[in-house]
Amino acid sequence: MGCSSSLPDRSSGRLTGLNNLENSGVPDAKNLRVKLVLLGDSGVGKSCIVLRFVRGQFDPTSKVTVGASFLSQTIALQDSTTVKFEIWDTAGQEREELIVYFVSLRYAALAPLYYRGAGVAVIVYDITSPDSFTKAQYWVKELQKHGSPDIVMALVGNKADLHEKREVPVQDGIDYAEKNGMFFIETSAKTADNINQLFEEIGKRLPRPSSS
Repeated sequence: MGCSSSLPDRSSGRLTGLNNLENSGVPDAKNLRVKLVLLGDSGVGKSCIVLRFVRGQFDPTSKVTVGASFLSQTIALQDSTTVKFEIWDTAGQEREELIVYFVSLRYAALAPLYYRGAGVAVIVYDITSPDSFTKAQYWVKELQKHGSPDIVMALVGNKADLHEKREVPVQDGIDYAEKNGMFFIETSAKTADNINQLFEEIGKRLPRPSSS
């Protein structure tokens, strides 16, 4: 479920509009602004993570995300740096269509429309679903092909509250993340466990612009 219906202030768009987010202004080492994209299979909780982070809410009855949604949230780090996350969340049910786009010569140019300018990618899977973990690995490979060379990538095992139904071992997530230069964390959008920590850790890993 996408947790998207609880976001009345979000704007939506199709794939052709995903490159409208443009960075502006002079880089400031203490006031960072970054485009963040979420990827993962339908139902893993991408939009629920965003809703919990931005609004502190969880709605298990909401509909899945349709198209793409955009939100923003600013956090303050311990070193007094502020980070404004500009968050793009794609619809999980469009995953197969997106895969076709990315691997097709005809639609290969669409990949940069989504990844262009993204400084962060959060790849989410469901700890109760091995299939979603496999599909998360696909998205990592796509980012390695099409994303920025210095993009910060996080691998997130969501639904940690369902530990009694776990089918993806923690160590599998840790090992895959380490092999691919990512950081790993498990979260629960339902209980808010590690949600803020996820974004704080991302903020710490963001490259700082030169002060010169």
